[in-house]
Amino acid sequence: MKKVYGSAAEALDGLLFDGMTISAGGFGLCGIPELLIAAIRDAGTKDLSIASNNAGVDGFGLGLLLESKQVKKMMSSYVGENAEFMRQYLSGELELEFNPQGTLAERMRAGGSGIPGFYTKTGVGTQIAEGKEHKEFDGETYILERGIVADLAIVKAWKADDTGNLVFRKAARNFNPPAAMSGKVCVVEVEEIVERGSIDPDHIHLPGVYVHRIIQGEHEKRIEQRTVRQREEA
Repeated sequence: MKKVYGSAAEALDGLLFDGMTISAGGFGLCGIPELLIAAIRDAGTKDLSIASNNAGVDGFGLGLLLESKQVKKMMSSYVGENAEFMRQYLSGELELEFNPQGTLAERMRAGGSGIPGFYTKTGVGTQIAEGKEHKEFDGETYILERGIVADLAIVKAWKADDTGNLVFRKAARNFNPPAAMSGKVCVVEVEEIVERGSIDPDHIHLPGVYVHRIIQGEHEKRIEQRTVRQREEA
């Protein structure tokens, strides 16, 4: 099976449709599939439901899809760096499903593992638990969370071979593996495609069985928040 494509647009060809659900990897601006996001914007696909830890920033990452009004719903943990997100949510233009960070990661992983739901103590007694099934285990209350199965997963990795075996670099590993698992189809952008067999099997972070299409590209690697210490006077 051919998995390597020439561009983000080619890799997404035939996969996009209005009203679809997308799982997106990344944390802040670290490890986000920026090329695939830009291609989705260019394709004009609308009414999207997106599961992602955050919603990018104004003018970059998933913020591009918010600006173009292509997103109907976000399933996220943290959205504090995006003014357009805040404006759309407060005005009622955007639906938001807040998830505790670990719960969101596990919902993706569970969906990719064929697990329709799981119980967790996280969120019990808060707004997160409203409308969800409660169950007691060993005298403790848990709430039911549903696994996420997306129509498409878009992720960013450091290296891949042509079969789709992936290696993530440092913190960019974050939400990318569970997001990749949760998609019925997974498209990956990488910095380098290496020869088959050149990745030590013990160093593979996600096996190629989860990956359907791959592109190689150049990435900006922006810093979301730059914090520096004031220079001391001599």
